[in-house]
Amino acid sequence: MAAVTTLLPVFFMIVLGMICRGTGWITPEQKAGANAVVFGILFPILIFNLLCTAAFDVSDLTVIAYLFLFYLAILLVVGPLTARFTGRRFEHISKYLLVSHEGGNVALPLYLSIVGTSSLTVIFDMAGLSIAFVVAPIVVAREAASGESDAKAILKNIFTNSFVIAVILGLVFNLTGLYQWIVASPFGPAWTGTLNQATAPIVGMILFILGFDLTIDRETLSPILKLLAVRVGLSALIVVGFFLLFPDRMADSLFLIAVLIYFSAPTGFGMAPVIEPLYKDERDASFVSAFLSLYMIVSLIVYTLVVVFLA
Repeated sequence: MAAVTTLLPVFFMIVLGMICRGTGWITPEQKAGANAVVFGILFPILIFNLLCTAAFDVSDLTVIAYLFLFYLAILLVVGPLTARFTGRRFEHISKYLLVSHEGGNVALPLYLSIVGTSSLTVIFDMAGLSIAFVVAPIVVAREAASGESDAKAILKNIFTNSFVIAVILGLVFNLTGLYQWIVASPFGPAWTGTLNQATAPIVGMILFILGFDLTIDRETLSPILKLLAVRVGLSALIVVGFFLLFPDRMADSLFLIAVLIYFSAPTGFGMAPVIEPLYKDERDASFVSAFLSLYMIVSLIVYTLVVVFLA
């Protein structure tokens, strides 16, 4: 029942988006306007807030470094190498779907439904956030500007990217203590209230847009399933790495469950807006939406096995 409680709201918003597209209640033009607002303005505010409030624990740096390097190798080396297998049609975006895991909206709720109160998965999120909202936007901006030979133009494209700006400002506010000073000041409640108001509808709208874009045809299904198989294999290798590098921590059942649940989650939902500048047509958006939605099946299977055999 805990899985239903966690996943029903996710699937509800996805299905609602599908219904609105099928009935014509929302037109593609209206959805495009929502995209511009959510992904271009509100989502970077969410990233800024996440990085402002992130807690960097020195004792967890080895775990974060391991995951960061693994993700980086997937994005820059493994992803491009597997493009021939997963399909050339979507090779410009498929590698991005192999990195990061959706912790906040999938892994964390499922994990907490088993163990109660814990923040273990937060350390995994730090590596995923670094890749998704620092490295990936820079790589995307560079690839989007690949037709421009002027290095100055490419750098301008990177550092005018709203995600990159949000990441830089978030880290500055966090590491300088400016964010903590603002929160502790008399202006603090107004500051946090404003950010909460701006970020509250984002996740639901992202799921709605994923559902609106979701279409699966015979030509798309094959590369989706191949990419899904590659991602499952890579996530399994990450788990094996935890057993080899951190055996003492994996001996803790709570940490073991956290690893298994977290790395069964789909690609972070925030990756979709990051790679949107690379979309060639509407089929790219449909491919991403279908992949994220179908991967939820993997999360449910792993969650069920953990509950039956480990919880």
